[in-house]
Amino acid sequence: MRDLLNPAMRKWLGLALAVIVIDHLTKWWVSATLDYQEFIPVLPFFSLVRVHNTGAAFSFLADAGGWQRWFFIAVGIVATVIIVRLLKRHDRDPRLAFPLALVLGGALGNVIDRVVLGHVVDFLYFHYKSFAWPAFNVADSAITVGAALLIWDSLRGKRAVASKP
Repeated sequence: MRDLLNPAMRKWLGLALAVIVIDHLTKWWVSATLDYQEFIPVLPFFSLVRVHNTGAAFSFLADAGGWQRWFFIAVGIVATVIIVRLLKRHDRDPRLAFPLALVLGGALGNVIDRVVLGHVVDFLYFHYKSFAWPAFNVADSAITVGAALLIWDSLRGKRAVASKP
């Protein structure tokens, strides 16, 4: 527990908490403002739309009958435990800790939705002519940016900061 209270860990857990708060404030605003499946054009290629996703990315397993809710909650909890352990080992390496904190905040943001609502609220919808990207949310964005940064860092090679044993 002491490791979770050190200044470096507090910074990364604070970032994860900020992602969760921003994610849930935006989902709350969308849920309070838009009816289910209501569509508001903002730009020629971007709209707000309130949809509920019971599946994972791209609505994977959305029509699976309900068991997927508990599966994705379990995956989110396991991911949280793994990410917190990785953060404890690498809390002084911002190239690794920053993206891990983004993924942690995004994963927990969506897990909270699944536990409380039984689905994830998605609302950011990009489209152009006949092309449309599935709606997503702030948590999904944090997970995507964090994962991309982790991949980019792994391709850059050896890290200068040593990890804790």
